[in-house]
Formats: sequence, structure tokens, C-alpha cells
Amino acid sequence: MKPAAGDSSSALVQVRGVEKYYQRGTERVHVLEELDLEVKRGEFLALMGPSGSGKSTLLNLIGGLDRPSRGSVTVAGERMERLDERGLAAWRARHIGFVFQFYNLLPALTAARNVELPLLLTLLGRADRRRRVELALSIVGLGHRLKHHPAQLSGGEQQRVGIARAIVTDPTLLLCDEPTGDLDRTSGEAVLDLLHTLCRQHGKTIIMVTHDPHASARADRTVFLYKGRIVDAIPA
Repeated sequence: MKPAAGDSSSALVQVRGVEKYYQRGTERVHVLEELDLEVKRGEFLALMGPSGSGKSTLLNLIGGLDRPSRGSVTVAGERMERLDERGLAAWRARHIGFVFQFYNLLPALTAARNVELPLLLTLLGRADRRRRVELALSIVGLGHRLKHHPAQLSGGEQQRVGIARAIVTDPTLLLCDEPTGDLDRTSGEAVLDLLHTLCRQHGKTIIMVTHDPHASARADRTVFLYKGRIVDAIPA
């Protein structure tokens, strides 16, 4: 039986009283204010809001790329603000897969080598790394493209390579920052289908930042951010 909505025992991500601000001279610039959020295991969550609303900042806090000014971020039972830089790096390698809008593939490397990069930080041998790479590319439908370079792939295929790279370590959580933002509708739909499959069939928890209502409609739930706060809807 599925846990009831709001049951903290089912939460993979817990954001409590989070604030994020930067000091600009004597002025304190607030990016996030008094944020509370839970994301359940196996949930596909969309984050929406206008540019500058704090979506990517929140994603970075959850992924351990940044630290809150106040409050706590707990992911998979680990309090992010309590880890030092080495601990954060090791934690990210175990638990987080990142998917970016502009793919961030290295053009000189084949698809297989791009996907293998996160595994070079592990103790896996070459044969084990190859098996994982082939499995990840097979899951995203590119098992036949291992030796192709990014320039030989379409935008949608490049994004699928990026997703394969994100899942090759079998992470606990996938963080996707505008994964369809640079794609046409057909390619974007294919990427959304893939994310839905990763959530439903492979049990991945996904948080996706998007500006696209069509993309957010594919998620289980949409959270709206406006001027650094969670709101019921974006003001007109």
C-alpha cells in the first residue's frame, strides 16, 4: 500500500525553513524565503515559476551543489548542511544524477565515454563500467549509438545520452534543469516519455525544473515558486 500524501516517512527530500540569500555590499538579496517542501520516494515533481524565482537555486540546494543560509535540506536521510565539501562530493556521486538543458556533453568523446565519466570516480573496473554504460544507453534507447560523437547525434539523442550519464551510477534522485528547454516538441516529448518510464518502471525520484506547462503536466505534482516562495499559483 502506498503511504498517504504528506507522510514524512515516505519523503526522500525534506526542505525545512530554508532561506538562501547573498550579501551585495550592505544589501542582503533573498533568493529563497521560508521554504518547506517534501518529495516522496518515487515521485515525479515539477518546479515551475518565472525566471529569477529560485527554481535552480532550490535544485542546487537539494543536489548538494549549494548550502542554505538558514534551515535544513535532508535527502535520503542525510542533512546536507552537516557535510563538509568532501562528504558532499561523495554523497552526490552516490545519490544524485543531474540532467542539464544544454546536455553538457564533451564533443571529443563518444556517447559511451560521456556516459562513463561519472563512473571514473568510483572503484569499478573497466569491464563493470562498460556493462553499466551499455545498460544505461540501452535504457534510453541508444544502445546502437555507443561509438557516436555528440555532433553525430540529434538534440533529442544528445539529451538522452545526458540522461544515460545521469542514471549510470543508479542514483537515488534525478535532478533535471529544463531538460526539454532546448528541444523541439517531438524530441521533448520523447525525453518526457523517458523520464516518466524511469520514474514508473525504474523507481527513480525526479525533480524537474521547467517553464513549459506541457512538460509539468507529465509530472505527478507541480510546485510553483514566485519570488523565492512556494505559492498556490503564479500571479497573472
